[in-house]
Amino acid sequence: MPSQPHLTNYRYCPYCATPLTPAPKGERLRMVCPACGFIHYRNPTVGVATVILNGNRILLGRRAPGSTYAGAWCIPCGHVEWDEDIREAARRECLEETGLEVSVGEALAVHSNFHDPAQHTVGVWFHCQIIGGTLQAGDDLDCADWFALDDLPQPLAFPTDELVLQQLHQNFSGEKNHD
Repeated sequence: MPSQPHLTNYRYCPYCATPLTPAPKGERLRMVCPACGFIHYRNPTVGVATVILNGNRILLGRRAPGSTYAGAWCIPCGHVEWDEDIREAARRECLEETGLEVSVGEALAVHSNFHDPAQHTVGVWFHCQIIGGTLQAGDDLDCADWFALDDLPQPLAFPTDELVLQQLHQNFSGEKNHD
């Protein structure tokens, strides 16, 4: 059974308030309620990111003071709400963070994000096209700007954004070399 020193922050059952206890379930220890049988499955949340390209330039945002990873750059992104379609979440997050309305296209990448031990996420990066709005940073960003794929600002907030940006740069460089 894998070692899980930090099973959860939950100590009590959300249904009956009985203290939870660790118990083996499948190949993992899970927090279980001995009274009602509730099992707490600690699952990742889903995040979305909007990849907006203009030639070999990409739109990035700088994380605002007071937000996580303040001062670092990222592909505009956010979390999917409980009752929200994943593509609608991408549209909403892009509008909140950049002021731009987008059409959401194909998924470019899907990665597990392990950079924050307290918040494991699965991210989906979508190719998006601008259909309206005016570029203006908002929500978790204090700046939004265009950068050449071969001249990106540092630091980047998320290691998985770096993977996506490297792949985009390789794809763009390959297309340019085949023209």
